[in-house]
Amino acid sequence: MQFYEVIENRSSVKKFKEKPIDKDSLARIINASMMSPSWRNHTSYRIILVDDKNTKEKLASTLLNDTNDMAIAVKEAPIVAVVIGNPSDSGTIEGKEYYLVDAAIAMEHLVLAATSEGYGTCWLGSMDENKIKEALSVPNEYKVVAMTPIGEVEEYKPTNPKKDVREHIFLNSWGKAYTENDELLH
Repeated sequence: MQFYEVIENRSSVKKFKEKPIDKDSLARIINASMMSPSWRNHTSYRIILVDDKNTKEKLASTLLNDTNDMAIAVKEAPIVAVVIGNPSDSGTIEGKEYYLVDAAIAMEHLVLAATSEGYGTCWLGSMDENKIKEALSVPNEYKVVAMTPIGEVEEYKPTNPKKDVREHIFLNSWGKAYTENDELLH
């Protein structure tokens, strides 16, 4: 799949086949996440891959605002990736904690690589952190950032429609809408 096809094909998957992930594909997915940039190259994030059924059930029980679809997805996907970060391994600039950025970039690399390999994911961020830390024996100094089930897609959900560029991308100052017709290089 070409890069832009990967981005267009990425969607939030909630139904997975009970089929193991190919080991070579998983190695490429992990490698992609490890190639993500981080604040001063400190790599403040860690990723825990979970394939144990009982542990996945514990993770499913940590979801907040759940409609049960995601809990089922976490339980049924062959692997759940949990991304955590250590604030002390990264920096804080003007109140922005960069371990969150580092972990989010690693997670996005993982999600896009999984899409490229033909697998589905669903970025989850609303969960009980303490229960996850307990289930996975995560040290206190780490923070849970996100998790995603990974697996072969049973049912695709249509991707969200493209957002109106004029409402989200500005040229040179706030509110001056960028359009695809604007000439940026003079």
